[in-house]
Amino acid sequence: MIYNKIHSALNELTQRPSYGMYLRDKVLRATGYDTTQWIRAVYSREWQAFLSTLPLDSLSVLEISPSQWPVIKKNRVAHYRAVNFPEFDITKDSLTEKFDIIIAEQVFEHLRHPYRAARNVHEMLRDDGIFLISTPFMVKIHAHPYDYTRWTPDGLRAFLEDCGFFAEVYAWGNRKAIVANFNRWRRFGWKRDLRNEADFPASVWAYARKQPASCRTT
Repeated sequence: MIYNKIHSALNELTQRPSYGMYLRDKVLRATGYDTTQWIRAVYSREWQAFLSTLPLDSLSVLEISPSQWPVIKKNRVAHYRAVNFPEFDITKDSLTEKFDIIIAEQVFEHLRHPYRAARNVHEMLRDDGIFLISTPFMVKIHAHPYDYTRWTPDGLRAFLEDCGFFAEVYAWGNRKAIVANFNRWRRFGWKRDLRNEADFPASVWAYARKQPASCRTT
């Protein structure tokens, strides 16, 4: 009876498309193929380098909608929590916990009320906390469940400043990456072009530190 249940569960798992993708990615990575999305490759590396300078084993982390690409593994930090939008609606839901780091990777473009969400992030951060946020710019519309907003680097900085943060903002992109991602999301693969063309940002991201001022209602 138990064997049949285990066998049935394993069979169901291996028939899922996600399992096939997992096996494919594992084989590709073994050959040196980087399965990171091309438009995420630069800031993903930058974020990992930044996080490596922090005492993660003593910090608490909240990650919003990590999906299949969590930025931080649970075993690297003192406390890790994940919430998923839209089940957890960051525009109106908040936690009583305070966090040292809050991460929102490719989330805020999907929010109807991003200022409300940033206010909640501000409230859930400790006074010396850090908000890591990334958003797309020159990429196709992708509704999960909706797609509302794009920020230029200046726009993201202004948005975060309006919400009580001091932000270091960066951007990366080039025409090859933008064109290649028109039809489907391209992986970085075997070292695609990472040359940066400042007028063609595919991704915009920031390290935002909490300031005492409260967000302005907009």
